[in-house]
Amino acid sequence: MKTYTPTIGIEVHAELKTKTKMFCNSKNEPTALEPNSHVCPVCMGHPGTLPVINRTAVEHVLKVGLALKSELATYTEFDRKNYFYPDIPKGYQISQYLYPLVKGGVLHGVDITRVHLEEDTARSLHDQGDGSVIDYNRAGVPLMELVTEPVIHDAKTAGDFARELQLLLRTIGVSDANMEKGEMRVEANISVSDTDTFGTKVEVKNLNSFKSVESAIEFEIKRQSALLDEGGTVVQETRGWDEAKGKTYSQRVKESAHDYRYFPDPDLPKLNMQLSDSFSLSRLEEEMPMLPNNKRLKYSELGLTIEQSELIISNIEIDNFFREVLQEFANDPSLSKLAANYITSDVLSLLSENKRIDTSYPKQFATLITMINNAEISSRVAKDLLSEVLFSQVDPKKLASEKGLLQASSDDDLLPIVALVIEQNEQVVSEYRGGKESALQFLVGQGMKISKGSANPTALIKLFKREIN
Repeated sequence: MKTYTPTIGIEVHAELKTKTKMFCNSKNEPTALEPNSHVCPVCMGHPGTLPVINRTAVEHVLKVGLALKSELATYTEFDRKNYFYPDIPKGYQISQYLYPLVKGGVLHGVDITRVHLEEDTARSLHDQGDGSVIDYNRAGVPLMELVTEPVIHDAKTAGDFARELQLLLRTIGVSDANMEKGEMRVEANISVSDTDTFGTKVEVKNLNSFKSVESAIEFEIKRQSALLDEGGTVVQETRGWDEAKGKTYSQRVKESAHDYRYFPDPDLPKLNMQLSDSFSLSRLEEEMPMLPNNKRLKYSELGLTIEQSELIISNIEIDNFFREVLQEFANDPSLSKLAANYITSDVLSLLSENKRIDTSYPKQFATLITMINNAEISSRVAKDLLSEVLFSQVDPKKLASEKGLLQASSDDDLLPIVALVIEQNEQVVSEYRGGKESALQFLVGQGMKISKGSANPTALIKLFKREIN
């Protein structure tokens, strides 16, 4: 058997977050419960209608280009991509061909070829009865397409790239990119070769999960390699992915660009002025949030582990909350690390239980963390107060005081407790004097029990050692 080198290029379609569709004022809500409720003569392709470019959609793609450090176009135009299918009411899709909005760039070590803007198709449903039906709510929704260079050579790298792109789109706020809702779809172009020349490319379309992306690529590499070993020929085609069977299947022979008969759309103006002037790139740059890699660097400097950083960064709501908390600490590493510990464990647990928590009170949470750090409350008390602190605008200090949960640390407060514990546990005290260190922990536990958790355990240890000795 020969050794084959896989070569993979990725294409990603992502629906953009805008109020209206790409070329009309119909509402951008492709998953509306009522089918065909957000349509109009423009997105339905009625004769005599004229499209109008959605400015926000253009700005969203330019933001992606800024994040990728790409070359932004100084001239761009929209083209008609002709093909006949029920999900295209006009008989053509408005897309971009020769002059995309964005060229080049890099993400997660993968070179980008282009990023362009087009309109989405309708949704065909084949499980609604005897025949198929079509919901045109999605027809005309702004759709970003990103194409990579064929520089990926394994399934994991491809999956990691798709994950990083989803995170980037969510971070800069241009798309929710939920794959399970079809807001982000991945297509993989895969070939294998035992020479320096690329093999025949096969496209696997509409992969709707990261697991599917990696599994489909791994299967296709094995399929093509086995076919070549048997003396067969790989056919350039489009294939689908059957998740249940864990295999790809042939859909149609792959079209080439000339099959679509691209030509500039005569109903849309050319954007031939400087985009930096007409779309105010300086404003777009100012609106750009901190990008994922910059967050990783900052959180690493604060002492967070890689796992903690990824957990926080991957949840935009939690990440925004954490960065507001950091401002309360003036980026103090010890407090920041303690806050991260609680966020990646207890806060995320609450998020899982309640689906959505109110993270609009970072100051209250920061106060709670400071109280833990200053030994004003125990970690156990902090966990008990956390839900109220996150769900309502409550002062943690006032709440802990009202519930009698403030931690006692002074000798005056703790000496009566220590004396009582020693008096009630003479045998354990003797064991500790005899060298049994675990006996001290028992005594501290009794002190915590008597104080109902309000005693500072560190202060208790010091007092027990002093009084016993």
